[in-house]
Amino acid sequence: MKLSKFTGEFQEVMEIDENIHRLVGNLELLAFINPLNIAQERKQFFKEKYKYNPKFKYRKVRFDTYKLHRLFFSQRLKDIDDKVIRDLYKDVVYTYSGMVQCIETISQPDNRFYFNSLRFYGTPTDKMVENAKFILHHREDDESAFAKAEPQLSTEQAIQFFEDYKKEYGFNFAIKTSSAMSAAAMVSNKDRALILKKNHQFSQHQLNVLAHHEIGVHLVTTFNAIEQPLKVFGNGFPNNVETQEGLAVFAEYMSGNLTVSRLRELAYRVIAADSLIKGNDFTETFNLIHNQYGLDRERAFNITLRVHRGGGFTKDALYLSGLQKIYNLHQAGESMESLLMGKCSLEYLPSVKRLQEVGLAKPITYKCKSYNSNNNKDQRVEWILQNLK
Repeated sequence: MKLSKFTGEFQEVMEIDENIHRLVGNLELLAFINPLNIAQERKQFFKEKYKYNPKFKYRKVRFDTYKLHRLFFSQRLKDIDDKVIRDLYKDVVYTYSGMVQCIETISQPDNRFYFNSLRFYGTPTDKMVENAKFILHHREDDESAFAKAEPQLSTEQAIQFFEDYKKEYGFNFAIKTSSAMSAAAMVSNKDRALILKKNHQFSQHQLNVLAHHEIGVHLVTTFNAIEQPLKVFGNGFPNNVETQEGLAVFAEYMSGNLTVSRLRELAYRVIAADSLIKGNDFTETFNLIHNQYGLDRERAFNITLRVHRGGGFTKDALYLSGLQKIYNLHQAGESMESLLMGKCSLEYLPSVKRLQEVGLAKPITYKCKSYNSNNNKDQRVEWILQNLK
């Protein structure tokens, strides 16, 4: 469909979509939620023998959050005649406004960020916690797997690896480094960049995982979204985190890089998020997964940090449930292509379908190469995924 047709029946949709896009320019939550002083607080935490609750510092918010809320809700959604599309953008407005609430309340007193996070990402369900405990009954990978995961590569070597891996895909992205990160790597959708943790030691296995996870899915959906007529594909559909992280971990599975140890890591995240919502502080969550579940102190600190940053961040519980949903979708023979059109979510596939019907969405340009064939050879991983509730 030619763009000129959009100036007719769906002109209002295009205008509202563009208006919202201008408003969300600064709304990359991970840019604000990652503490600036992780290294110092980690050192103090271990020095105090795990009895010190870290005092993290965060990037300052330099935009008028009240004005932003007002502008979101000033959009003339009633001008959109199509009910499915109108309802989608209504939910989009509530979602982005919720993200603003998260950003403006990071590290504020009275658990404000925590309660906003709960509204935005939800809480681990009993079933999610049961699945996590089920996974943790399975022992870690054998010593040969640990040898493969031995960190020996510098950030500079990782940069070179990803520069070479770029050739697998037909899009160009920046590779940057940052010390203010809890993860080894992340994608900045706004900057179209892969960001690596500065001074981190990588294993070759970790680089393989990150290539399929961050580039094969997160950057694929970033660059597919650029090709779409509507900016909502890039800014994100409501509830897209669970789906997008599920797709990314599923890429690890399909490429043969998903291990029992990685599944255990996702399970620990659920346990940590469950500990958070039960009222436990940083030290209590750390002691639960380090002492009770026996995870080494470095990984236990990182998982606890991810969940307690900002005042309580429940996003991490969604990786495991997202993987389960995408795995089940694959087992049912469903295609992932609609979910790779941008930052899409399973719940809003009917909306995506409607946008396709009226010419406001188009087929994907880039595919996830990890999905071309199933290269998983680990029968324990397969059995666990088949037996999640």
